Amino acid sequence: MVSFFAKYKLFGLVLLGLSAIIIYLFYNALQPEKLLPVYQPSMVDKSLVDSTLYYKKKYHTIADFKLVNQNGDTITQANYKDKIYVADFFFTTCPTICPIMTKNMAEIQDAILNDPEIMLLSHSVTPVIDSVPQLKKYALEKGVVDSKWNLVTGDKKQIYELARKSYLAVKNDGDGGPYDMIHTENFILVDKEKRIRGFYDGTNPEDIDKLLADIKILKKSYSE
Repeated sequence: MVSFFAKYKLFGLVLLGLSAIIIYLFYNALQPEKLLPVYQPSMVDKSLVDSTLYYKKKYHTIADFKLVNQNGDTITQANYKDKIYVADFFFTTCPTICPIMTKNMAEIQDAILNDPEIMLLSHSVTPVIDSVPQLKKYALEKGVVDSKWNLVTGDKKQIYELARKSYLAVKNDGDGGPYDMIHTENFILVDKEKRIRGFYDGTNPEDIDKLLADIKILKKSYSE
């Protein structure tokens, strides 16, 4: 009699375990899939956006560009075709937030090093100072992998307009010339359609973790 009940007790426990697994899988299946927003200028702090775009509500994408990287190679949108990428703005002589941002971008580089779908792009906001040799020196010091991460310089007006009209990521300092800018700590996640999918504090480790998690979500959206 005891062995009879012991046998059915085991059966009951197994059945209970299977039921818990089925309920868990069913619950997960019913959860809405997490999707990243598609950012428009009207969704961003006005101080970071060119005034001509304040009320643009849809169809915002990163404009075409033509810049030069740390190796003297011309970098255009074609280099990022069908890529997800993380962009930021910096300068090599920045003594404050840039070293932290570069360190965190290097950590992102390590995380996506073997993923051909993901790249990085850092724009100098002081292109006159950040010549190709200066960028190359900086790249070597910071462990930049050329195939994954471009540090770019070029025409200041073009970089300014990319920052304010495309990436919505820097402030106009209102002090010097028409293209003077104050870069922020923002990292910007861009999808394969050249749309902004997220903004992250490049000095905050928690935001870096969120960025890496959001890259996975974005990648998954292309495989479904």
